[in-house]
Amino acid sequence: MNQIFEVTGMTCGHCEKAVTQAIRQLDPQAEVKIDRSQNKVEVLSQQPRDALAKAIAEEGYAVTA
Repeated sequence: MNQIFEVTGMTCGHCEKAVTQAIRQLDPQAEVKIDRSQNKVEVLSQQPRDALAKAIAEEGYAVTA
């Protein structure tokens, strides 16, 4: 299932890596694409949306959509 999140607070490559790792801890097979300039995180995963959003938020980033 393809899901798109609006994530604010990502300012560098380290931020992208932290978000990607948080998602992959939940689903090691997840495909993650990040467009930092647009604050978009696209995730291809079978995990529930709420669980993915929580994993991102636990890294300290705001998930607004």
